[in-house]
Amino acid sequence: MNSRLLITTSLEETWPNDFKTPVYFLGEWCRIYNRKERWSKMDARVLPYHWDDRNKLYNDYLYLNNVYEIMLKYLKYQLNGIHGVDYSLRYWRILIGPWLAYFMQMVFDRWSMLKHAFEKHEISGCIIIEKDEKKLIPYEMNDFLSAFVDDDWNEMIYGQLLDRYWKHSTNIEYVTKINNQLENIHQDNGLMKSSLTRFKQAFLSVFKKKYWMKNTDDYFFFKTYLPISVENEVLLRLGQNQKRWETPHIPKIEANMDMRKWTLDKYNGLDEFENIIGSMIPMHIPTAYLEGYKSLVKCIENLTWPKTPRCIFASNGIQTLDLLKAWVAKKSENGSRLIIGQHGGYYGIGLWSFLEEHEISISDRYLTWGWSEPEQPKVHPVGQIKSFKPIGVDHAKQSTLLLVTNADSRYSYRMYSYTVSSQWLEYLEDQFIFTENLSPMILNDMTVRLYPSDYRWCQEKRWSDRFPNLTLDEGEINISELIRKSRLFVSTYNGATYLEAFTMDIPTVIFWNPKHWEIRDAAIPYFDELKQVGIFHESPESAALHVSEVWGDINSWWKSKPVRRALDKSKSKYCNIACDITGNIEAEIRAESNIYKFL
Repeated sequence: MNSRLLITTSLEETWPNDFKTPVYFLGEWCRIYNRKERWSKMDARVLPYHWDDRNKLYNDYLYLNNVYEIMLKYLKYQLNGIHGVDYSLRYWRILIGPWLAYFMQMVFDRWSMLKHAFEKHEISGCIIIEKDEKKLIPYEMNDFLSAFVDDDWNEMIYGQLLDRYWKHSTNIEYVTKINNQLENIHQDNGLMKSSLTRFKQAFLSVFKKKYWMKNTDDYFFFKTYLPISVENEVLLRLGQNQKRWETPHIPKIEANMDMRKWTLDKYNGLDEFENIIGSMIPMHIPTAYLEGYKSLVKCIENLTWPKTPRCIFASNGIQTLDLLKAWVAKKSENGSRLIIGQHGGYYGIGLWSFLEEHEISISDRYLTWGWSEPEQPKVHPVGQIKSFKPIGVDHAKQSTLLLVTNADSRYSYRMYSYTVSSQWLEYLEDQFIFTENLSPMILNDMTVRLYPSDYRWCQEKRWSDRFPNLTLDEGEINISELIRKSRLFVSTYNGATYLEAFTMDIPTVIFWNPKHWEIRDAAIPYFDELKQVGIFHESPESAALHVSEVWGDINSWWKSKPVRRALDKSKSKYCNIACDITGNIEAEIRAESNIYKFL
């Protein structure tokens, strides 16, 4: 077997200067589409992706969940000691849990690919970029979210693993790169609640007469996903005015390498990967949890947010906003009850998801759009929180076929049943096959909505090269306007889009590869019924054939009794709008508030 140079990312500084040197690309993430003129001339092979084996992906997810619990426990003791506090495991789970799980899953993926490369192939060497790694340590969670989709950050992770574990078994060349510092991506959150308009003031005045008002802050609502009118009404029924909460910047504290001279790989009984991740966590943990922790604590102490809220209700931000997480963690320690609302699709449907499990685990009560889990007593269905409704358009009189697509990072970052990393290319090919199977008449009226974040997949160029005359939308047109002009809406992934389309009563066709979008057993009967009536398809050819069959008379299909029955069942389970969302949420908050009284 001939040996080859190993290339880990798309950074061409790590590629050979000639086209003759035989190379292995570690994955498709190395080959940027608009750089095809270079990599297509190379003597190159792309290594298979280890998580194309979906059974391995799921088993690795279960394994990593166990490792996560081990490392979280060790970090609890470590960080409590460093900061001179004595907080519970739940406190640290709320604050650092999302970062820890993401980071562990990423490192495991990068390490697994390197391990496979060296065990199964002859590697002649590799080229690593020398970096000031201190500059790539994120300030906080949102910095991290922007960093890990970038080639620089991933090349650093690959480089550290190679330098530490394969230095003595392969030839490593070190090169420099100019301007390799990641830009600061911490964005101004501004004010999450705007001033009340005259209409809202009038709304309040009416309800003040009906509900007794208390000048308290028993209930803290933050990014609930509720329409503002519903959120106001719930608060008023609870006897409280809506407030505007300021969200100041978290201080950006530079990494201090002297504070990072500790490790989690010192414990007995750890396996190979546990030792690896235990040694890497101290070098990568965001400064907000280490050097900047005291500043973060001071920041939340100076907030104008409630001091002793009975209940905290949030749907979004509890995963990413460190200011909110730190405040919620502290209030939870003091007995405040945490209610989290479902904030998108996929929940309750996908076979596995770290975020769903994490949100349920940190909450006292979890509110869903309609689904429940018998083994999860915290889960309470209340109805679709975003509350989409029909927009009053006769879609049968419209002319456009709207295909809404998805994209995700070239590098894996969290584990749930979806297209991971380079599997997106298979997903894209399914979109192309669907399009090729449509009639020219339908193609002339088709708009493809590209995903707003490209992740260097070059979506627009790939589509244009394959279909030069197709109408593409890269986000220039408001999605509501596109929907308003659509005769038929085509959803291509397990997310919120098709659920929102259901509640808006837009004729909808769904298709995805079931090998990439595995669903849980409880959801299968609902999708089987959607399949029987032509809404859900497991191949692009089947979806395209159905679109062609119903295109001339959409209403005869969409308004038929079998379709309505299947729709009503799925909507009741996963996007229920036929219930009293205001009353349901009020009741859930009051129930949790009553628990607070007895603590």
